Amino acid sequence: MHNITLINGDGIGPEISDSVVKIIKASGLDINWDIQSAGADVIEKEGTPLPQRVLDSIKKNRVALKAPVTTPIGKGFRSVNVQLRKSLNLYANVRPCKNLPGIVTRFDSVNLVIVRENTEDLYAGVEEKIDENTAHSIKIITRQASERICRFAFEYALKNNRHEVCAVSKANIMKLSDGLFLESYRNVAKDYPQIKQKEILVDNLCMQLVQNPEKFDVLVLPNLYGDIVSDLAAGLIGGLGVAQGANIGDDCAVFEPVHGSAPDIKGQNKANPTALLLSAVEMLRYIEEYSYADKIEKALFKTLTQGYKTFDLGGELSTTEFRDKIIENLV
Repeated sequence: MHNITLINGDGIGPEISDSVVKIIKASGLDINWDIQSAGADVIEKEGTPLPQRVLDSIKKNRVALKAPVTTPIGKGFRSVNVQLRKSLNLYANVRPCKNLPGIVTRFDSVNLVIVRENTEDLYAGVEEKIDENTAHSIKIITRQASERICRFAFEYALKNNRHEVCAVSKANIMKLSDGLFLESYRNVAKDYPQIKQKEILVDNLCMQLVQNPEKFDVLVLPNLYGDIVSDLAAGLIGGLGVAQGANIGDDCAVFEPVHGSAPDIKGQNKANPTALLLSAVEMLRYIEEYSYADKIEKALFKTLTQGYKTFDLGGELSTTEFRDKIIENLV
């Protein structure tokens, strides 16, 4: 039996995590879930959105499935996601973006993977207020973190039969910071002559993704660009409701959907559990439960192919109805 931390989140988090847990159980895989709450709902009781008990649980179990938690915009507590990544040194954010059966999009040939550096850059939120009219946000790029994420991207490509790793930067303007990232990529790339190498500026990438996304395979990016581009790529395959993600370090990994907590539909049984379910499928592969991962993924794909969808994808099924259809298709 596997011991896995489950952060059930807030907003729609508890609803979709409950559905995913039930689907995994119906597949026949026995998991002992260590359920941990985090986010806005625990601040009043524990004084922090990320109590130490959550980190201790993940360190002990080494694997976690995390539903979304709310991060206020422009005020309030720091992102739980950022704190998790920094506290556990989850330096690689991996977001596969691939067309799913039964979901009609503008493109039908998207199959790329975003590998995003997860610990530094502007996204780390190192800021200071200079005066009432001026604020600084500090962009930190280091050789160690850049080479580590580039090596992770090349190793990922090797293990998953990918053929190209493309470095994304704005090194023509930020010649020191992004220049260091690009230099690190070139140094690491020398060790992988069997993998095609490519470089692109982030603005050009965004244009090309909405014209010819099939041109791209594995993208490796600094933190902030990775955050933005991964949402753009999610739009190519049907939206955030089907976009999966993983945060991986040397000692542990946290699997989570790309989307947020959607408090506007909390408790309405409307949320789409697909992104969290796909994240769970990748988690099962991470713990080498390949047969169960394939079984659940096939059931999801069959359900979508049959035309069963939640409201965000143009369907009519509730969260629980969609869950039950997937369970019916488990064979």
